[in-house]
Amino acid sequence: MATLQAIKYEAGKLDILDQLQLPESCTYISIENVQDAWLAIREMKVRGAPAIAIVGCLSLAVELRKLQDGQSKEVLHNFVKEKLEYLVTSRPTAVNMQLAAEACVKLSSELLKDDSVEAAVAKDALLKHLEAMLASDIADNLAIGDYGAKDIVEKTGKKDKLRIMTHCNTGSLATAGYGTALGVIRSLHKTHSLDQVYCTETRPYNQGSRLTAFELVYEKMPATLICDNMAAAAMRQFQIDAIIVGADRVAANGDTANKIGTYQLAVLAKSHNILFYVAAPFSSIDFEIPSGQSIPIEERPHSEMTHTGSIRTAAAGINCWNPGFDVTPAELITGGIVTEKGVFKADQLVRNQ
Repeated sequence: MATLQAIKYEAGKLDILDQLQLPESCTYISIENVQDAWLAIREMKVRGAPAIAIVGCLSLAVELRKLQDGQSKEVLHNFVKEKLEYLVTSRPTAVNMQLAAEACVKLSSELLKDDSVEAAVAKDALLKHLEAMLASDIADNLAIGDYGAKDIVEKTGKKDKLRIMTHCNTGSLATAGYGTALGVIRSLHKTHSLDQVYCTETRPYNQGSRLTAFELVYEKMPATLICDNMAAAAMRQFQIDAIIVGADRVAANGDTANKIGTYQLAVLAKSHNILFYVAAPFSSIDFEIPSGQSIPIEERPHSEMTHTGSIRTAAAGINCWNPGFDVTPAELITGGIVTEKGVFKADQLVRNQ
């Protein structure tokens, strides 16, 4: 069975799977402009660092295709720069959107300075750059999956019956397709190396129970859902071989920001002598940030904790702390950081790897 297609794009038409409606229904919504994309990202109709960048950039491609011909290169450049700077404000922790924006603005600046390039040619070049992201991300995810699966087999010494734990959602719903951490699990399943996946519910937004569980059932992978506070017991009870998670940003020293709850899994993994991996495209590594202490952490609405849907489940008046992410120190990432370029220890990360 093919993996879920959460992002559909063709020649200026962009549709995304509304993840707020999963698992009850698979409903696609149309993204007509950058404002639509910003709202979809902010409201978490689309989430996952790679998917955020792709949807953001493709929404700009939609607008560029609608932009009236005959605009000067200066107008085109300012248009692209303004739209991308706005998109970066949608979710502050995930670095992929920021890096994608910087790369596109750089290209636009180079085209602007090149007097031999006409405005129409510059526009086509920018469209080609933006629209290439979808296929490129899928290729990167396939490579991440294969590198990670091979490394887990080698380091555990087990070719089958592997028991893997994961957190949040890192599959087709968080990327252009296949996934990062879930892509590694897919690759293990593809080679008949997987015995069972244990996915956490991922409170308070339940991306694990709503989204990861949905993908695992959809693709008929052997899987078990656990509550977040069952992780330590599950590690001991089921003799977990490895834990693999995604990343919204990796600092230059290997410290990693990921969905809240990741840090505690890394601490528990060390206590239980379990390999702990982070899977992410190389674009998630922010070499401008020296350590995890400098990664901005998004604060989410208190209602995610106090309500289930429209029903209040917490005492009225209680104060809440609801960070969307936490930071796992590099020394706890014992398995390595899995990228499309290979598996690296934190001290092996190099900007131009």
